[in-house]
Amino acid sequence: MNFTIDTIHRDTPLYKELTHKIDTKTKPIGALGTLEEIALQIGLIQQTTTPKINKPSLVVFAGDHGIAQKGEVNPYPQEVTTQMVYNFIQGGAAINTFCNLNAITLNIVDAGVNHDFESIPQLINAKVAKGTHNYQEQAAMSLEQCKVAINKGAEICLQHYTQGCNTIGFGEMGIGNTSAAALLMAAFTGTSIEDCVGAGTGLVPKAIQKKQQILSEVYHQYTLETPLEKLATFGGFEIAMITGAMLKAAELRMTILVDGFIVTAALLAAHAISPQILDYCVFAHSSGEQGHQKMLNFLNRKPLLNLGLRLGEGTGAALAFPLLQASVSFLNEMASFEQAGVSEKA
Repeated sequence: MNFTIDTIHRDTPLYKELTHKIDTKTKPIGALGTLEEIALQIGLIQQTTTPKINKPSLVVFAGDHGIAQKGEVNPYPQEVTTQMVYNFIQGGAAINTFCNLNAITLNIVDAGVNHDFESIPQLINAKVAKGTHNYQEQAAMSLEQCKVAINKGAEICLQHYTQGCNTIGFGEMGIGNTSAAALLMAAFTGTSIEDCVGAGTGLVPKAIQKKQQILSEVYHQYTLETPLEKLATFGGFEIAMITGAMLKAAELRMTILVDGFIVTAALLAAHAISPQILDYCVFAHSSGEQGHQKMLNFLNRKPLLNLGLRLGEGTGAALAFPLLQASVSFLNEMASFEQAGVSEKA
């Protein structure tokens, strides 16, 4: 549960070397915009002027939420979590398509689905319990369960690192997890519940109002202080595992590609534990879920894409990944003015 994450300093010789290398490519200074910022960031993360993206991976964590059994905040029944896990395993989901397209290794994790899966080679069994408790009645999980989930997420990230991965993204699946993310957003940012709650998997306006009312009642029945208490009370096992995986990834100096609303809620918890984690994060997109842009504003970070996505699964991260590849490629392969014999600006 203890993570040591280095702050990435910019007043270093490496920063100057990377900036010089970027600025002397055959282009006007700043002409590649955000790609230049990403190249600089990845170079600083990897501590080199020639960074590489090795064995990029995306891990989807699945878990169920106690509140979803009532069906008051989610239009789809809880069983859809299980059904979608099977769909991931069979290769039929959007995230399978996008990972295949961009040559990203995809792994699926049972963090706490309310179903007994048989032993399936493509499914990592990290189940803490068969879904969380309903936080209308009690905390979603105990502090001990939350620690277990964080540590399991960290272990899964470490396994990817030891296999050569240095760039990783995370996705999630869990009916009811936009409600958990909204509560976590409110807890970590101080934003009103009304501004945190959105349509989730497709609620109509009247149902969104009801969701806001229910979650407002839940939020105000707890007094929470530490990041762990907030994560345990409102989170899901999949969210807690993503929090642990992100913290471990930053500790290992991996580049973290951050997906949408739920994954960013996990990051809010990780950020509260270790603010330095932001140095290692590239934000893939701004979700169509209304609270997500407010999360990004709170973290003072800009996303790469804005496609109106609100599917989850890590789809935004998978779609944004080629931009990381492009950033590293131009840094390593594009000629400098001197190499190309092109005159620089007078």
